[in-house]
Amino acid sequence: MKKITQIAFAFIVVLFLVSCKNTKQKIQEHVSTYNNSSSIKGSGITSTSAKAFLNDNKIEIRIETNLEENDTNKLTYKESFPDLLKEMIKNDQISKELIEEGVKFDVYFLAYNNAILAQQIVDKEELAVLENAGNSKDEKVTAKL
Repeated sequence: MKKITQIAFAFIVVLFLVSCKNTKQKIQEHVSTYNNSSSIKGSGITSTSAKAFLNDNKIEIRIETNLEENDTNKLTYKESFPDLLKEMIKNDQISKELIEEGVKFDVYFLAYNNAILAQQIVDKEELAVLENAGNSKDEKVTAKL
């Protein structure tokens, strides 16, 4: 009985070690999943793709559009970009789990000629800002002495 318990324990430990993924493996898996299944809907969006930079613990996401590079489009999409990022986080296109492990998401919103209309790096700090945006109320708090 003691021998069976030892063998079972050794098997469980080996299984546990094999099933654990490190951050680089998770990055590769996320990028592969993103490229195979992600779609972002919106005005003028033509395609999206992700690319892993394993040594930098970074994932670059490019959202390509058929929009022109002009000041109006830059201003419009710079203002609406945080909402798109929140939606991507909600849909796990930007992974909270990976961000908690120190991975940064560098997200680009590009015009038809690959000029940057909007760009944001989403890391732990920016994730907190995005998650709290819209949740705060414009209430004044007064201290009572």
